[in-house]
Amino acid sequence: MINDEVIKNRLFEEFIKPTSQKKNYVGIEIEIPIINLDKKAVDFNVVHKITDRFHKHFNDFERDGIDYEGNVFSLKNPKTDDIVCYDCSYNNIEFAMGRETELFTINKRFCEYYEFTKESFEEFNHTLTGMGINPHRKYNNHIPIPSERYLMLYHHLKSFKNYDDIQFPFHDYPEYGMFSSASQVQLDVYRDNLVKTINVFSKIEPIKALLFSNSVLFEENKHLTCFRDILWEYSTHGVNPHNIGMYDVDFKNIKDLQAYLESLNMYCVMRDGAYISFPSINILDYFGQENIRGDVYCNGEYKNVDINPSIDDIEYLRPFKFINLTFRGTVEFRSVCTQPIRDSMSVAAFHLGLKDKLDELSNLISDDEVIYHKGYTASELRKLFIQDELPAFVDKKDLCRLCKDVVDLASSGLEERGIGEEIFLKPLYARIKKHTNPGKDLIDALNQNINLEKLIEDYGKPCKVY
Repeated sequence: MINDEVIKNRLFEEFIKPTSQKKNYVGIEIEIPIINLDKKAVDFNVVHKITDRFHKHFNDFERDGIDYEGNVFSLKNPKTDDIVCYDCSYNNIEFAMGRETELFTINKRFCEYYEFTKESFEEFNHTLTGMGINPHRKYNNHIPIPSERYLMLYHHLKSFKNYDDIQFPFHDYPEYGMFSSASQVQLDVYRDNLVKTINVFSKIEPIKALLFSNSVLFEENKHLTCFRDILWEYSTHGVNPHNIGMYDVDFKNIKDLQAYLESLNMYCVMRDGAYISFPSINILDYFGQENIRGDVYCNGEYKNVDINPSIDDIEYLRPFKFINLTFRGTVEFRSVCTQPIRDSMSVAAFHLGLKDKLDELSNLISDDEVIYHKGYTASELRKLFIQDELPAFVDKKDLCRLCKDVVDLASSGLEERGIGEEIFLKPLYARIKKHTNPGKDLIDALNQNINLEKLIEDYGKPCKVY
């Protein structure tokens, strides 16, 4: 058993202390579904050919991850820290761009990688598109990448049937990581602004739902513009609701934030290079036990194993909040779906522009009576705003004006940087003007019987290099 004070000190060292450095970088991760245009499963042999071709063309990249079958699932450029990899399965490719101080450099490299990869896939009648849920998921083989991490993750997500004391219904998509895609942003946040950043950005999650939703569960649910929220919340990641979604509390100080960290659950650790997963358990309860029984993958099957908790296991505390505090001293924003590819940089531009406008943003939200002061929390508003129709208490014109005020503030923040990055916000203004978002556009198009392949092509059009 490990003393609670030791645990609290280690949490501080891992999550809070790194924010003491004053840095100003931005990092971007963009996950993108792979689609077989023959309406068949993605051909993994094609995927491996494209990976090899990418490696030969961009020869600064090195093999960074190799699965149990000898296939490369991750390539990394040590000069830029860019990573091109597959996320959860070979149905989903990810471009994790190394940190930079501005967006134009990231956009240029991302566009180059994307266009090369997309053109290569199209030689085999496969393609890439900017949607948060794979529109051809029903054709795909939902098989995890045969590696330590992804086999463990899928095993954990499939274990929902073992929880008989949870007060919410699990969904039937434990493989959702293999068909859902996100656009994530990491920003350096100095400790003095850490609590305010989390508090203020949490309040605009409903606005982000209106601007960025793009995850339609094709042929099963055409009423939610961001089904990704449901996939996370009603999975084993959501056994402890503090591990996912939004913060429903306002933090007064770092002490409050640390207390929230102590309320999180763990579900895995590593021993001797192997992942061990176990039923989701509060971190203090985990360290309060002499041993924990878990499952380890060995020679094609899972076996029970007992482990003794070690304070170093905090390294494997992995919450999936909409706003996450990371070991790098960054705040990670992860509630946004993958966007139409041409709009990819709008996500980072939005967050980067608002980062230094916290006081103005806080005042804007505090004074708002369009969505707030109506009897709903931010979490409840987010759930309402991922519907394809707005609730009756909201005036559309007033809501658009509020969204524009927020984006204007982001634009002002970018303009003050003096680089011209506000150009990346143009798609958001177009959405506000039309009272729409990519998910709603998809639903409207499908209701009008517009060909899905046409939509796939449109959402996958390459980005523009400025």
